[in-house]
Amino acid sequence: MTTDFDLIVIGGGSGGLAGAFRAAEHGARVALLEPNALGGTCVNVGCVPKKAMWLAAEVAGRLRMAETLGFGRASAALDWPGFVAHRERYIEGIHASYRRRLDAAGIALMPHRGRLLDARRVQTDAGMVLSASHILLATGGLPSRPPIPGAELGSVSDDFFAWRAPPATVAIVGGGYIAVELAGVLQALGSRVTLRVRGPRLLEGFDADITAQLADDYRQHGVDIRFGTATRALDGEPGAIRCQDGQGDWSEPVEQVLFATGRRPASAGLGLEAAGVAVDARGHVPVDAFGATAVAGIYAVGDLTAMPALTPVAIAAARRLMDRVFGGRERRALEFEAMPTVVFSHPPIGQAGLTEAAARERFGDGVHVLRAGFRPMLHALAGSPQRSLFKLVCVGPERRVVGVHLLGEAADEMLQGFAVALRAGVTLDDLHDTIAIHPTSAEEVVLMR
Repeated sequence: MTTDFDLIVIGGGSGGLAGAFRAAEHGARVALLEPNALGGTCVNVGCVPKKAMWLAAEVAGRLRMAETLGFGRASAALDWPGFVAHRERYIEGIHASYRRRLDAAGIALMPHRGRLLDARRVQTDAGMVLSASHILLATGGLPSRPPIPGAELGSVSDDFFAWRAPPATVAIVGGGYIAVELAGVLQALGSRVTLRVRGPRLLEGFDADITAQLADDYRQHGVDIRFGTATRALDGEPGAIRCQDGQGDWSEPVEQVLFATGRRPASAGLGLEAAGVAVDARGHVPVDAFGATAVAGIYAVGDLTAMPALTPVAIAAARRLMDRVFGGRERRALEFEAMPTVVFSHPPIGQAGLTEAAARERFGDGVHVLRAGFRPMLHALAGSPQRSLFKLVCVGPERRVVGVHLLGEAADEMLQGFAVALRAGVTLDDLHDTIAIHPTSAEEVVLMR
């Protein structure tokens, strides 16, 4: 077997696969090392199965509203094992597609771990030594469990996807993406959810008005949100776990505790020291704007770095990097300020650009903010209290839009087009000059005044 390549990719997640495919398109000889399922976190224990569970939760919500709207009574109870079988079949289809594409591209897939011997050589855990003029590190990240007494009693997000039934009661520790998304899913699928948030709000980094409305919507749906609540210890036994707060008080026992307290880069065991690649205090591999480490010929993308921990960011970074290295294309670096992102909450949040707070810090009194709060038609018809909130952040006399913030049904689908407009320099007048699509939630964006 050939052991000399143009590129060795360590990690077969979203970033690693994207880099391998793009390099092969440019004619590079590529080896891809991945000991686990192809697709990494996103495909196996992240975006894809999460979105599947979110869709199941959305269907459950619709079924509950159906009777109010005049349909016959329908069960909203999910056959969890049956749905998981559908979910896993879908994911296996993705795995099969990756394998076909790797074969077609002539990429050598090796189901092994890789460890750097130096800046040009990688040893697999089967003992084979590979060499290449370029090495891409894309090993992703792992969920963190806090160093508190009894932490072993709790689960992490990866464990959630192995569950075959919803817990009757669950405490979720955290207030970020994963905590908010899993809280919504579990509450909609029949669990009684307590969200234990150490800080004063959900989703740091998102617009404060939007996250406040989301918290109100979650409470309307029955989620018990407890802000300013640290979790210092767990005790009990599986199925009856208690949480201790910062004052030493213990909660009522719950069936499951799920830690959603962040992720850490999977940089251990890569042999970084042998190749002269440093890591920062959190274990991230430092890279420049194009994904290059301080060691010539070694690159890193995705959650292994301090880039935004989002699948599309890893994919875009890897593709641009390979275009530069093997395609001779001097593409500009990724820009994150106007980057769109979605939280699959209930309802979802879509955000692109600056929050109001960030805009005011930068532009001061030159900021102009518009809001539209409303109940979407389906919820109004069904008498549901859930509300949407859309918000635009504009700057300067031309009222250039620098932030689009959407909380509401279909926000995840409508944001992409507005993100393109944001990058193109759209102004409030441009939005006002656009004919609205009625009746939709999306029309609120072009009607705001």
